[in-house]
Amino acid sequence: MSRIEILGVSFDNVTMDEAVSAAMGIIAEGKRGYVVTPNPEIVMAARENPDLARAVGDASLVLPDGIGVIYGAKILGTPLKEKTPGIDFAARVMERLADRQGSVFLFGAKPGVAEQAGENLREKFPGLVIAGTADGYFDDDTPIIEQINAAKPDLLLVCLGSPKQELWMHQHAGQVQAGLMAGLGGSLDVFAGVVQRAPERWQKLGLEWLYRLLKEPKRIGRMMKLPQFALCAVKERVTGK
Repeated sequence: MSRIEILGVSFDNVTMDEAVSAAMGIIAEGKRGYVVTPNPEIVMAARENPDLARAVGDASLVLPDGIGVIYGAKILGTPLKEKTPGIDFAARVMERLADRQGSVFLFGAKPGVAEQAGENLREKFPGLVIAGTADGYFDDDTPIIEQINAAKPDLLLVCLGSPKQELWMHQHAGQVQAGLMAGLGGSLDVFAGVVQRAPERWQKLGLEWLYRLLKEPKRIGRMMKLPQFALCAVKERVTGK
């Protein structure tokens, strides 16, 4: 797979089908590794945080989570095939795992959320094994890692928010016995039904970010990274730096 650099972050240029196939290949071959799904906010943060940039760069798969990254790639003249939202990617991988009684461990969010997400996912994907759950409120990594390693899941969803989840996966990649880790922000809240995702028509129009902003106006500060990202892309296209 080839990678395309967008403002310092190199993305795998893949379709959703190709991304899922690559993930299943990593799991089947026992290679381990982790997946990151940067949006414009994470790209901008990586430009200022060398540790985050390294964590993203060392990932097995780097998938464009938001429509903003796709637009940025077009502005730079290096288009990506399509956006691959992390939550959809994870759902597709779990669907494939369910076909062979594969397992997933759910890590992150507030107490009780991962458990509810597990119940919902078990109903949605009959055959999927929920290997374990742990919330995102912890002071010591060791018990979490021991719990995950005892379960040995095919897939570990790390939903701690960025940059914590990317740094955690990078730091513990050699210690965690999971087929594949994936950093997925607030996805457990959606799987648990705690947070409502944008309707499909909003997703298809690339306006999921706007729906979230309307639902959570306090996100306005974070959303300001979107125009900054676009301006940086235009500047790089015009000046070459």
